[in-house]
Amino acid sequence: RDREANATRNTQRRAEVIGVHTRERAFVLAGSAEPSIPLALGTDRTREDDGMNTGRRAQLVCLAGLFATATLRAANDEHWLDVEGQIQYGYYTEDLRALTNLALRLDSKEGAQPLQGYYAALAYYRLALIGVAHDKEGAASAAEHCITSLDQSLQVRADWAEALALAGACQGLVAELKPLRAPLAGPRSRAQLTHALELEPHNPRALLLDGWLDLERPAKGAAAAKARACGEFAAAIAAFEAARPGEEHVPEWGPAEGYAYQARCDLEHGDAASARDALERALLIAPDYQLARRLIARITAG
Repeated sequence: RDREANATRNTQRRAEVIGVHTRERAFVLAGSAEPSIPLALGTDRTREDDGMNTGRRAQLVCLAGLFATATLRAANDEHWLDVEGQIQYGYYTEDLRALTNLALRLDSKEGAQPLQGYYAALAYYRLALIGVAHDKEGAASAAEHCITSLDQSLQVRADWAEALALAGACQGLVAELKPLRAPLAGPRSRAQLTHALELEPHNPRALLLDGWLDLERPAKGAAAAKARACGEFAAAIAAFEAARPGEEHVPEWGPAEGYAYQARCDLEHGDAASARDALERALLIAPDYQLARRLIARITAG
């Protein structure tokens, strides 16, 4: 019995000790759980900081992308302005060989940039203008190539006023040089130039080319068409002069031609002094402009 009593007492003591240890462990575990609240808060802050950092990184990536795009666009514009300068110089100096080489090099292929097609067309248009006087067949072929090059550009940018205006001018040349095609080419020329001016009423090149068409191929009475053409040349010059100094556009050709056409209008009205002033402005822009030089020589000769 004593042994049983002692065993019972020992069992009770072990149970008490185990109970105490269990309560202590529970307390410690409960105590160790107390920092879990600030730890969770710290985790939330860390996540918030990570989110803010991710947002900043995304903004920086966006800015870097925009900067890179602007840089590439500026470099691309500079390239095409250089090409434009070569075409214009060939036109001003009436260098048929240089213009032919440029046109062939730029001739739009499938998948080419719209600006490549545009400048190929501009080179062909310049060839046609120079060739009208002595090679009508070659001029007509160049005008047709101009249209083909612009068709590809307009498939990519259907509402591009610059391309529509140039296409209208080339259609006008085809109508003039190939009378059998005039019934289709003539109205199409007018429609494209009208659409270009609807899209951009103050586009100086659209005004210039529309005026040229009225001057060279009047749809109505010659006198009324010439008056309208002279008004468009004046509007084109005003638009060129309104452009911000130093601001580059692609394309940007036309001011010298505007002054030369204005001089023709002044000569039509017998105003030699105004014509000379306009031609001097044209030669200030393009010193090698042979057409302007010939007109000045005519004025000087009386």
